[in-house]
Amino acid sequence: MKNLINPAYLSEEKIKEIRSQFETAVPCKHVALPNFLLDDVANTLYSNFPKLETLNVKRKSMNENKSEEYHLDRYHPQFNQLRDFLNSPEMYEWMSKVTGTDGLSSTYDSLGSGVHQGGPGSFVDIHVDVNSNTAAKLHRRYNLLIYLNKNWKDEYGGALEFWDKDVKNCMSKVMPYFNQAAIMVTDETSYHGYAKINIPEDESRKSFYCYYYTPAGKDFVYRDSRFKTRPDESMAKTAMTEIKETLKINAKKFLKFLGVTSLDFQDKNKK
Repeated sequence: MKNLINPAYLSEEKIKEIRSQFETAVPCKHVALPNFLLDDVANTLYSNFPKLETLNVKRKSMNENKSEEYHLDRYHPQFNQLRDFLNSPEMYEWMSKVTGTDGLSSTYDSLGSGVHQGGPGSFVDIHVDVNSNTAAKLHRRYNLLIYLNKNWKDEYGGALEFWDKDVKNCMSKVMPYFNQAAIMVTDETSYHGYAKINIPEDESRKSFYCYYYTPAGKDFVYRDSRFKTRPDESMAKTAMTEIKETLKINAKKFLKFLGVTSLDFQDKNKK
């Protein structure tokens, strides 16, 4: 399969450098990689990125405002070509070397890969991701996000923020610049999100996502996604968020106790 990422990232020396940056990042393991895709691939994706109104999954609540889609057959062939490459043995090996985790793979469902997009006012509050693709019996370990925003201005905001485990301080940011990728761990303390963006009506925050997994072993413990509010949010929103998230998590635990597994608990909160 044809390689679709920048050859500069393929040498063993460069991979070791990326892994060092990834492992030493705070507050959780992550790394930003500019010019990640081949130029022609990134430009084709940008030029043919689906219109916001065509994305079928709308996530709008007190804690997020974004849209997403994983049925990529509806769009330019480059989207499926990228998905296939990110699901290739070559990419699995590259991700394993970068993260230090063997046996990584992804899937072709909504918890595998697809696109995210947010219009004016889009945001995703600080959260940790669900740690499982329950239907596939897989343990979610890492997110790969590829941003596709040309001419993005810093004043638009929209940085991927990494917060400490107590959600008191933002420790690191990755701007959603064109063809910049972010790789991040998805564990119980990898709190992340992005603040409300301030962009023109004809602009949007665009990204391609792929989630990587290892098999869920016998000792695997399911953990749901969970939103937290920033320190500057109102007490009312903080209280309402805590109540909502507690009810959600307890309801899913009860359904699982009853043997209701068809829902698969596929809560895809993401950046």
